[in-house]
Amino acid sequence: MKLDSFVRGKWSGPGEPAAEIHSAVTGDVVAVTTRSNLDMREILAYGRAIGGKHLRKLTFHQRAGLLKALADYLTQHKDRLYKLSFHAGATRTDAVIDVDGGIGTLFAYAGKGRRELPNSKVLLDGNVEGLSKGGAFAGQHIVTPLHGVAVHINAFNFPCWGMLEKLAPALLAGVPVVTKPATVTSYVAHELVRIITESGVLPEGVLQFIVGSTGDLFDHLTCQDVVSFTGSADTSQKLQRHPVIAREAVRFIAERDSLNAAILAPDAVPGSPEFDLFVKEVAKEMTVKAGQKCTAIRRALVPSAQLDAVITALRDRLAKVTIGNPENDKVRMGPLVGLGQRSDVLAHVAKLRAEAELVAGDPGSFGLLDADAKRGAFVPPLLLHCAKPLAASAVHEIEAFGPVSTVMGYDDLEQAIALTNRGGGSLVASIYTHDIPAATELAFGIGSFHGRVAIIDRDCASEHTGHGSPMPQMVHGGPGRAGGGEELGGVRSLQHYMQRTALQGSPAMLSGVTGRWFKGSPMLEGDLHPFRYHYDDLEIGRTLVSKSRQITLDDIEHFAHFTGDTFYAHMDEEATKGHPFFPGRVAHGYLLLSFAAGLFVDPDYGPVLANYGLDSLRFVKPVQPGEQIQVRLTAKEKMPRNKQYGEVRWDVEITTGTGETAATYELLTMNAMRA
Repeated sequence: MKLDSFVRGKWSGPGEPAAEIHSAVTGDVVAVTTRSNLDMREILAYGRAIGGKHLRKLTFHQRAGLLKALADYLTQHKDRLYKLSFHAGATRTDAVIDVDGGIGTLFAYAGKGRRELPNSKVLLDGNVEGLSKGGAFAGQHIVTPLHGVAVHINAFNFPCWGMLEKLAPALLAGVPVVTKPATVTSYVAHELVRIITESGVLPEGVLQFIVGSTGDLFDHLTCQDVVSFTGSADTSQKLQRHPVIAREAVRFIAERDSLNAAILAPDAVPGSPEFDLFVKEVAKEMTVKAGQKCTAIRRALVPSAQLDAVITALRDRLAKVTIGNPENDKVRMGPLVGLGQRSDVLAHVAKLRAEAELVAGDPGSFGLLDADAKRGAFVPPLLLHCAKPLAASAVHEIEAFGPVSTVMGYDDLEQAIALTNRGGGSLVASIYTHDIPAATELAFGIGSFHGRVAIIDRDCASEHTGHGSPMPQMVHGGPGRAGGGEELGGVRSLQHYMQRTALQGSPAMLSGVTGRWFKGSPMLEGDLHPFRYHYDDLEIGRTLVSKSRQITLDDIEHFAHFTGDTFYAHMDEEATKGHPFFPGRVAHGYLLLSFAAGLFVDPDYGPVLANYGLDSLRFVKPVQPGEQIQVRLTAKEKMPRNKQYGEVRWDVEITTGTGETAATYELLTMNAMRA
């Protein structure tokens, strides 16, 4: 394969050969990168002007639709990616994690975009804030897409997932992407982008792909651009120190080295489900992707009394792992990604062995299936034991990015916490215990040093997603050594690509600009009931003020006996004497809601297809027998769902005869489109 870049809407075409990429299995040349004279200034300008313009025209729901369509198309062509992944040392299981995991992330963000975001181009953050005594000046926080480009620099271990997990939130937020894969597995990423461009799903300029050097790209970044980096701490620090990053305050998201830990709690003795889960997970994290995962378990902390049992169990389990050609179905662990990576891992292991003993595996002698150790980048699982972890330093500072883990003992939970936090900030730690107090102490003791803490026990054994599996719904990142960044986490990750702005003005202006009615904004009243308007014709602010109704003691008693709600505040005058909230017998809150519906509902068949719920219900003031209630119903916000109907959110306020607010809530209806 001759790898070229996809920039400014077309493939650059193969230029002069630049570097050969070798198969991790056989050492044969798989692909050749080529030199192209790419104008990085023009690439960024094209993304901002063309890709950004296209995305910002779309609503969140429309962008979510792009992600869904792209995920569907990739699913149909993923076998092309599996085939190439074998050359990178990935077994079929490894490829599923990378390829299907990436596609699954697209599906997850597509679903979240439809369910959790409005069908609009702007997010409203929080409620309106009054900024003046008379109510004529107010503020509303809004969140809008940056007018820049997201530059994604990805690591070699997940050429598909690494690209797609960054791509999904950026596109959903409305920001185009320039992505750059690690060279050693760039042929897999190249094929992924080939499939994406063949799909025709994404608008022009939304995705650009650079193979090889980024040249002077960083020199042309602006305050509207974002850099998201996954890789080594050294490279991350160099990039973060770039003068343009500092001068322009370019947002920089980093995910880098991480000495993740797994902690076996004192209650998890041999024979317990938690002990077995710990051994299984440590071994799995050492061998899946040949340990080349940023979330892999590098340090296994166990009670000192269980050291021998843990080492024996891990040694036995690792001895059963078949290493070799990943295309062979009997192989459970393939090679490292390349010979350079093998040399790097073995060099780090040598440093670790200065303060830890090798207790399982021998890098100089191990069996292979259907492969040649002299040609492939093979390393067996290597388990070390550090006898004095409190005095050690290398085991808490050096990450051998391969099938390597170090076991160390601890005397009590306080020591386990101290040892875990010696990692200086990690992506993930996992705790294996069925003891809630122990889990609580450990989780709160290590929480601030980790982006994710997984507590694994017998209750979740059949369904937990694993120590090393970042999920789209949860944040992926960590403090300190891990880079201090966050990715994923559902719609939280969109914030990296958007700007929060405090919008100020009159309630009427804020309502008009944001498309949401606020109290204090004009109310549109007329002879036609608001429920008689089709979705298309209903104006924000359209209001009905109902007639009044008196609440009687008979109403309260009938409702109590009819529903079975005979709570003392509704039935016993004596019980309410001296009560801090109730001045006497009061109407049920849900009686008020029922009567409110009777006051504002238009009963005839019409554009309102369904009432499907209410939000933010608050009972503000109790209502006593003999008092009057009245209802104000105002169209607050609209959101189209499909061509047949849209969602309308109504602001509802129940007031007493003296004008005091008794209850507030938001009513949700589905209204038919006129067409």
